[in-house]
Amino acid sequence: MKHYLLAGAIGTLAGAVAATQLAGPLIAQETGKNASVYEQLDLFGNVFERVRSDYVEQVDDKKLIESAINGMLTSLDPHSSFLSARDYEDMQTQTRGSFGGLGIEVGQEDGLVKVISPIDDTPAAEAGVKAGDYITHVNGESLMGLNLDEAVEKMRGPVGSEIKITILREGEKEPFDLTITRDVIKLTVVKTRIEGHAVVLRVTTFNDETMSTLRTEMEKAIQQAGGIDKVTGFVLDLRNNPGGLLNQAIEVSDAFLDKGEIVSTRGRKPEESERWNAKLGDLAQGKPMVVLINGGSASASEIVTGALQDHRRAIVVGTKSFGKGSVQTVMQVTPDSAIRLTTARYYTPSGRSIQALGIQPDIIVEQPAPKPKDEEDADTPRSASKFSNSEADLRGALNNDAVSDEEKKQIEEEARQVEATAKLREEDYQLAYAVDILKGLSAVDFRADAVPESVKPAVTGEGAADGDAPGGTQDQDSGGASRQ
Repeated sequence: MKHYLLAGAIGTLAGAVAATQLAGPLIAQETGKNASVYEQLDLFGNVFERVRSDYVEQVDDKKLIESAINGMLTSLDPHSSFLSARDYEDMQTQTRGSFGGLGIEVGQEDGLVKVISPIDDTPAAEAGVKAGDYITHVNGESLMGLNLDEAVEKMRGPVGSEIKITILREGEKEPFDLTITRDVIKLTVVKTRIEGHAVVLRVTTFNDETMSTLRTEMEKAIQQAGGIDKVTGFVLDLRNNPGGLLNQAIEVSDAFLDKGEIVSTRGRKPEESERWNAKLGDLAQGKPMVVLINGGSASASEIVTGALQDHRRAIVVGTKSFGKGSVQTVMQVTPDSAIRLTTARYYTPSGRSIQALGIQPDIIVEQPAPKPKDEEDADTPRSASKFSNSEADLRGALNNDAVSDEEKKQIEEEARQVEATAKLREEDYQLAYAVDILKGLSAVDFRADAVPESVKPAVTGEGAADGDAPGGTQDQDSGGASRQ
């Protein structure tokens, strides 16, 4: 849609110039078979001067040129764009883990602003914004026809101010409004919890702090669980994680793999292909893993998921991921501005591209919609505690003389944990499903080193190298989306 609007605008300008009988030679050069790049730049300069001198209102030269550059980049794909001084500063702030806004990652689809994912514990998430929502209006003003940067600008405002956004959501008959108060967004990149004997690692984004925080939080959680021997496994929760830095996705994947390819990238030239391999060392120490994904899991999240899935290191549970299989490089072009340019496609260890396809879970588990409060009350069963429902409740039942008091306490504790997981299904069905899988695997003494090796990784061309991307540019896998 953005490319179509740009072509229309250029066509109108060309028609106006032709009417003045001044652009005939330039049009002939443009349509000629041997038109050179310099002739095309002359065309651009001619149009630029016409806009400056003849447009109905005076235009800002800097803004006009930046808009032209952004139009050129956004016509390539949805993730390439120009970063003005303000946008470039915002991007650098976001990768450091703190910024002001609503707390959503957005992209553009068919001229509409689409929510890739809400960020945990932010105003947008608390207001009920969901991955896949379309934002059609801001404070009653339509976003139709605006490019992504213009739409994002409409959503900006002082911290503490209110904004009303209109949401179009699949399954809802009519659009509806949400009022959100802007706030300073401080990203908690990794949160951990213990469910039963499973360690849940919730990773919300991939920024400069992700891997170091993951390592620290894992160590704390393992200690809290009573040591690695007490842990049944790990749940890596990547739901609604919109991605981030490529090198962080590689490091997180490497944290759970001992060997083999993690990801490869292939650019325009074969010699620019790269491949990253895992180094010895598994933070989970061979314990089973489940990765949770959904439609808000994009980009760097898909790199991690694809690597662990291809190596059969983890069972992937949830719903299909977003399907962004390209890598963007942020290139500084002036001291205070940059371009975000799609420079490569990435491939999982088995050689598959998930571009526009997403990653299919090994087990599809939908997250049920929450029930209205009145339905919850109606479905709650009356207590059966006053009725006998086991041998132990019968009057005069024999004692179990084969179990010590200590063993009985252990059995009761296990029962409490099972009941807690059952209760978790009401709060987060997908997570409860993942915890149940780990408990089942622990019952049969599963270990990662007992799983056969995955399919042999595809060769990505000569010149592939292990390690991070070359210096001088910053690979940002989630480029093209914007956090607000």
